[in-house]
Amino acid sequence: MAPPSEPSRQARRWLAVGGLGLCLAGSSALAAWRDDHALLINTTQSLPNWAFWIDRQRDPRRGDFVVFNPPRTPLIVAHFGKVPTPFAKRVLGMPGDVVTRDGPVVLIDGREVARIKAFSKRGEKLEPGPVGRIPEHCYYLGTAHADGFDSRYADVGFVCRDRIVGTGESVL
Repeated sequence: MAPPSEPSRQARRWLAVGGLGLCLAGSSALAAWRDDHALLINTTQSLPNWAFWIDRQRDPRRGDFVVFNPPRTPLIVAHFGKVPTPFAKRVLGMPGDVVTRDGPVVLIDGREVARIKAFSKRGEKLEPGPVGRIPEHCYYLGTAHADGFDSRYADVGFVCRDRIVGTGESVL
């Protein structure tokens, strides 16, 4: 009985080179995906979801979740720390939409989207957010939560592209 044939040295070399090539291509694709995506855990009660996949390359659309870096105003620092984690909110207003207020009611193109409060739960004065036409590359972000801290207040305001981390897809 003849011994089982062993692959030739050249065949083994080609298998090793091919395997290495597949590993490199796979790790390169994974690195590219990782550079464009992330996972965000939401620790606030202003949204019903607590986990989001973030796509850093897709432009926001009305209704999307957007993850952004909040400004470091004294009020935000007091509530969220010196280096606050990114916020996640829904796109309620797009560039070119018009934001108005009627008392505590915030409207976008005449449609009610939120209500503002005069004071935070801690008793701090809350300044109303901007009104007027939303600038190019900026968005009005918010939530339905009565205590949501979003574009309805001046400390957040319109959120422009330079502060946006990406769009989020809720996963949990």
